[in-house]
Amino acid sequence: MDFQWSVVIDALPSLFDGAKLTVIIALIGLAGGFTVGLLAGLARAYGPLWLNALAQIYIELIRGTPIVVQVMFIYFALPLVADIRIDGVTAAVTAIIINSGAYIAEIVRGAFLSIPRGLKEAGLAMGMPFYRVLIFIIGPLAFRRMIPPLGNQCIVSLKDTSLFIVIGVGELTRQGQEIMAGNFRAVEIWSAVAVFYLVMTGVLSLILRITEKRMHIL
Repeated sequence: MDFQWSVVIDALPSLFDGAKLTVIIALIGLAGGFTVGLLAGLARAYGPLWLNALAQIYIELIRGTPIVVQVMFIYFALPLVADIRIDGVTAAVTAIIINSGAYIAEIVRGAFLSIPRGLKEAGLAMGMPFYRVLIFIIGPLAFRRMIPPLGNQCIVSLKDTSLFIVIGVGELTRQGQEIMAGNFRAVEIWSAVAVFYLVMTGVLSLILRITEKRMHIL
């Protein structure tokens, strides 16, 4: 079989559009996921019993179910349960927020609890309120330790956007499927899609390595 480069060249505009939407969904979703994960992780590490229990239920529920089931529930079932109609992109972003938040919560919990207790006790002994101890003493050290697993989660969430093909979101994989349905050139199209994902994850990995070197990960 001959590999036809002209097929790839013709498909590039649509693939770039799909890649752009993929990055937008991943970035917004991860920003929201980090916020949710930070709150849930701190609740697991330092919260009262009832808040700890709620955070743990959320984490176990989300980590125990596939993201494709979660996005299909948000897109198809939520309108029936709560009478809320949302579009595909909003459902995709929401799914990334909820899914990544559960995993980031455990990253946050582990990073904060890995900091020696003596630092917290020293801050409290100096008369600092607990929230200032978290922000100015424990937080910066914990954040350094979070960088490698957070980078890994970013890559996983970026690739998870390909699953949103099930609700018709026009991200990279969906664009590739539509192009292939028109020209039946599976080898060329899926090779191009794979290269796009490799470039995006490669850029993320490079940013992560540079950040680790500059932050002097402990």
